[in-house]
Amino acid sequence: MDNMDVMVLRSLRDWRLKGQKAFLATVTRTWGSSPRPIGSIMAMCETGAVVGSVSGGCIEDDLISRFSSAYAHLAQDPGAPAQEQLEGAPLRLKYGISADEAHRFGLPCGGTLELILEFNPDAQMLESLVKDLERGTLVTRVLNLQTGVAEQSHVSAPRDLELSESELINTFGPEYRMLIIGAGQMSEYLATMALFNGFSVTVCDPRQEYKGSWSVAGVQLSAEMPDDVVLSFKPDQRSCVIALTHDPKLDDLALLEALKSEAFYIGAIGSRKNNQSRHQRMIEHFDQTPATLARLRGPIGLYIGSKTPSEIAVSIMAEVLAVKNKVVLPKEMDVAQAKSHLG
Repeated sequence: MDNMDVMVLRSLRDWRLKGQKAFLATVTRTWGSSPRPIGSIMAMCETGAVVGSVSGGCIEDDLISRFSSAYAHLAQDPGAPAQEQLEGAPLRLKYGISADEAHRFGLPCGGTLELILEFNPDAQMLESLVKDLERGTLVTRVLNLQTGVAEQSHVSAPRDLELSESELINTFGPEYRMLIIGAGQMSEYLATMALFNGFSVTVCDPRQEYKGSWSVAGVQLSAEMPDDVVLSFKPDQRSCVIALTHDPKLDDLALLEALKSEAFYIGAIGSRKNNQSRHQRMIEHFDQTPATLARLRGPIGLYIGSKTPSEIAVSIMAEVLAVKNKVVLPKEMDVAQAKSHLG
């Protein structure tokens, strides 16, 4: 499954290449609670087609209602006064300013968000942007809020959205990537959930007995040794590496290579005892220290009392998403802490 931003931008590009009017909406500010994070995007075409999301659905419905009517009115009578702004400088919209409006648009109590609507982005620039993202390139897009003119450039590291009175700066990145070591049943469950959450998934397992049984489509398979795969995978800040084999010969060297990278999540399955043994091996045989192993997660997953492979995969995916979204996990959700409370 494609990264949602890429899906939105690809649809917007296609509409604009056909000469259709369209706008790109970006969540630029939030106050209080908000259903969607800053940087979320959606696009709408003059035909009424919509892709992406900026809220739980109610704000999308309002935008569709307002602009579908305006586009239809323009199509019927091009010379009539515009009902809504459909071109020119970007438009700022705020939702949820009052309690009544927040309730109307399905925002949580006290929630407010601001959107920037960019009208009729340049088709060729969108084409270039989509191609860069499909190649795995990180791109920063700077939108002039007075003229509506955008500029794009390649960057080496992600950056948070920036908004001033004069410009909107948003960084679009390639898909988040997950490298799974081991091609067992649990890996199939985890890979399936990762795909549905917009991750590009690679699974490596040199064991021949697992190679022929893989059944999840859309996953890149490798039979190379995991540490070699980690090197070629080149984990970055949008990557995670997860070892699921329970086999030190496959897991340990790969995890050590991953720890040299900027991967946002590195972890291995196993009990607390297995995790302690793993750390001890790495300290004794690979000159590691508690400090160098601090980023290595284990046991992995949020503690939900999971027993089956599918439930364990759910717990792992939930923790990966929490770390990706920069959520500080409460102690009671940590596996070791939760189990210790059970005695």
